[in-house]
Amino acid sequence: MSVPKYFLSLFFLIITCCSDNNSLQRSNTLRLNIGGEPPTLDWTLATDSTSFHVITNLMDGLTAFDKDLNPIPAIAKKWVISNSGKRYTFYLKDDAFWTDGVPVTAYDFEYSWNRLLEPSVAAEYAYFLYDINNAQEFNSGKVKDFSLVGIKAIDKYTFVVDLKKSTPYFPSITTFMVTFPLRKDIVEKYGSRWTEPENIVTNGPFILHKWKHEYKIELKPNKRYYANKPHLEGIELFMIGETSTALTLYETGGLDIVGIPPIAILHYKDSLEYRNMPILRNNYYGFNVAKPPFNDVRVRRAFSMAIDRREFPKILKGGEVPVESWIPKGMLAYNPDVGLKYNPYEAKRLLREAGYADGKGFPKASVVFNTGPENQMVAENLQAQWKRNLNVSVELDNQEWKVYLKRLKTDAPAVFRLGWGADFPDPDNFMNLFTTESGNNNTKWSNKRYDKLIELAAIEMDAEKRIKLYNEAQRILCEIDAPIMPIFISAQNVLVKPYVKDYRLNPMDILYLKDVRIER
Repeated sequence: MSVPKYFLSLFFLIITCCSDNNSLQRSNTLRLNIGGEPPTLDWTLATDSTSFHVITNLMDGLTAFDKDLNPIPAIAKKWVISNSGKRYTFYLKDDAFWTDGVPVTAYDFEYSWNRLLEPSVAAEYAYFLYDINNAQEFNSGKVKDFSLVGIKAIDKYTFVVDLKKSTPYFPSITTFMVTFPLRKDIVEKYGSRWTEPENIVTNGPFILHKWKHEYKIELKPNKRYYANKPHLEGIELFMIGETSTALTLYETGGLDIVGIPPIAILHYKDSLEYRNMPILRNNYYGFNVAKPPFNDVRVRRAFSMAIDRREFPKILKGGEVPVESWIPKGMLAYNPDVGLKYNPYEAKRLLREAGYADGKGFPKASVVFNTGPENQMVAENLQAQWKRNLNVSVELDNQEWKVYLKRLKTDAPAVFRLGWGADFPDPDNFMNLFTTESGNNNTKWSNKRYDKLIELAAIEMDAEKRIKLYNEAQRILCEIDAPIMPIFISAQNVLVKPYVKDYRLNPMDILYLKDVRIER
């Protein structure tokens, strides 16, 4: 009798994880699930949380976050702000080395930031550096000479950045993976394979020991790490797409940390191993405003107003917060009064005005999302609400993460699901996402007034004035033009074995593992 491949894969995975269980229990190796294959470990090109979970344990940048999400020195031992807040001079440590023994220098940062902005690279996060003099102009091709960009390695350990305007949150930007240094010789020597374990060089607490594609990644401590050495002897990051399978492995001793699928949360809520924390992550459905019928703002607003977002926490059961606005709760300028509220009567009226009375004649539409039990439940709920409140039928289409990301960039669907977690804890990180020049804006939407408001808010020092600017921008984004439909703010729901010590959840869902210990 033939056996489906996924049964064979599951059997192999369980045998691999759980064989010789006594030996595993005595080991000092941490095992957890990252849910899937990282699309890339090239931190210039990475855009997703799966890749970031790996990269953040392989690399350090100029700065890092402390437990209160304040930027503190990492590779930079200090920085000096001058020229009315428009110049940052970072002084690097001289005891930070790459895994091959070569010192980490300011030239590695200069090369990395040059590569991020290089037009031919087409990095989606290039806009992160647009506050720097001529950075946007270089990225768009208007300026050809990189020496005119405000990025300069003065010597091996001095890195100077000149900004267009005072940007108080700039040290937080330098905590993010796309700003990490890069070795030019390694990238140029190995090309697209420079991130494979036999080629890659890193500077963080762990090294990339093995990458068994579609199965697991193994990390080992970096013996040359400049800061406190990791307590763990190794980390195994499994790529298990089915959360129920991962939960079974946790219960049978194959994993030490695991996320809980929605269906299981109530069962584990009273467990001493259960942990929960709201995070700075909003979830939304976007509309490709270039594709009919969603090129009509009345249709977009109708779809948003036909959704009762209070249903999502009821089905997910993980402490999610329903929202109609975009800036998440816990961040400056969070405003629950912004956004299109649930109003099925007005939604029907708008749809009728757009030419689809009672849903009649509405064209075939697909709602596309990345595979996962939570995403499936939410999509099915949306499908049911749109049918109930608008008499519109939509088809659901789920795709594996890497395939889904590629489709978003090549031909974004008319309706698509995405989330956004904070890269740094400032509203600019969320609001900048939908500016015209943002590489992560998949909606094809552009609004000059919105762009200007985001630009003004980024340099505004007065908190109240900043909030006012963001309120107006959020109304354009979530009410007036409505290229997106925010639905809920996420929460972390995980199980952690009692012998795992110093594993701390944080509002940005950053997977810091260098301080984790195992005490069997």
